[in-house]
Amino acid sequence: MNKPLFAFFAIFLAFATTAAAQQWPGEVPADVRESLEPMTTVLRVGHLVDPEDGTVTDNVIIVVRHEHLTGDSEILEIGPNVTIPKGAEVIDLSDSYVLPGLVDSHDHLGITYKKVPESDNYYQTTLMDSTPIRAIQSVSNGIQKLAYGFTMMRDLGNSGNYGDTALRHAIEQGWVPGPTIINSGIIIGAFGGQFHEVPEWESTVYPEYLNADTDDEIVKAIRRNIHYGAKVIKVCVDCQAYPYTVDQLKLFVSESANAGRKVAGHVQTYEGARRAIEAGLWSLEHGNALTDDLHKMMAEKGIFRAGTDTPLTWYRGTERSYKRTVDGLRNAYENGVKLTFSTDADYYVPGLSRGEVTINFLQTWKDAKIPAPDVLRALTINGYEVCETSDSRGPIKVGYKADIIAVSENPLVDIDALRNVHFVMKDGQVFKKDGVVMPIDFFNGGPEYGWRKR
Repeated sequence: MNKPLFAFFAIFLAFATTAAAQQWPGEVPADVRESLEPMTTVLRVGHLVDPEDGTVTDNVIIVVRHEHLTGDSEILEIGPNVTIPKGAEVIDLSDSYVLPGLVDSHDHLGITYKKVPESDNYYQTTLMDSTPIRAIQSVSNGIQKLAYGFTMMRDLGNSGNYGDTALRHAIEQGWVPGPTIINSGIIIGAFGGQFHEVPEWESTVYPEYLNADTDDEIVKAIRRNIHYGAKVIKVCVDCQAYPYTVDQLKLFVSESANAGRKVAGHVQTYEGARRAIEAGLWSLEHGNALTDDLHKMMAEKGIFRAGTDTPLTWYRGTERSYKRTVDGLRNAYENGVKLTFSTDADYYVPGLSRGEVTINFLQTWKDAKIPAPDVLRALTINGYEVCETSDSRGPIKVGYKADIIAVSENPLVDIDALRNVHFVMKDGQVFKKDGVVMPIDFFNGGPEYGWRKR
């Protein structure tokens, strides 16, 4: 180690040691001590929906604990005859259908392209918006999605210089509210990523994409992303005229697995998708290139389909493209592919929040004639699986994290019930109640839950 660097670490260590040894100058006030105690909340549930088996259980009590010092939560008890702990806050949801939080398995919170000023050209957006403003956008977009019941999501790149990691850290440290974030860091692609920039501005590819063409570059790009906080690896399989080979994609899978990560593959051609399936990627992003035979291959291998199946609305789409989208989603369903609700809803629509734009994707699933219980499964159970949280967060089970939402009607009968989420609990704290977002308790004046987040 060179001398200046050694001196820096010595000074840092001295300050850190001194700070750790310091005590508060005075006694902590009683009300502050009380606010740091674990909080117990009891939900009186009229109808508890289980998306996994498609059943409803009436008149259930759920006891939840939230740890103020760590941000952790736990579902303590579930049942019809549970004793209500002394001092617990009781919330009456006896007229509601209560279910686990929803998942969007493909979005980009750190980018919002617009008709004005950049004519929906996201290349222009990346040149005009700095990483700091995009990180702030991502906080806002995450809050908007949480208000619509999306307690978890995969944030798959296009966040500038690791703005998605900053968002995840901010949520996990307790600075701001937001969904549980499974972030990819910078998208890895063959030379140019998804851009077609001119030679004079070759440098503009970064930080939207990491160019990786050789095996060594692929390994380095994966390790770089993981080092800077990526929880899933995103690869642009075929965004240029020189798609990755099957062997290169297998390298993505093996090198990511070495650090316990899965690979999500952006595909836009038949051959690229075929190679990604053969290589065993965890999920395929976007459904336009997926055909009947590819869906059969995906089903056989258990590969998730994050189709980003955009609905036909007043602000998006054409009749012709929408028919292809609906037919593709229906074909995947008939072939038994693992479907996840996914949106790619990274654009601004005047008068609509990001949450409203997201929930409007229900229309595609309805038009594909997919039964409501299976749509709900894609929004929940399959979402937890693709995010790899099924053993700790998602389902409403004793010992799991407490992410819970409520609606007025049964979503197993009418999936549009999810358009009106009136209660949201994230990690045991109430974020929305009686249709009113009330997030003040999620904001803290420091890294309340610890700063050691990677």
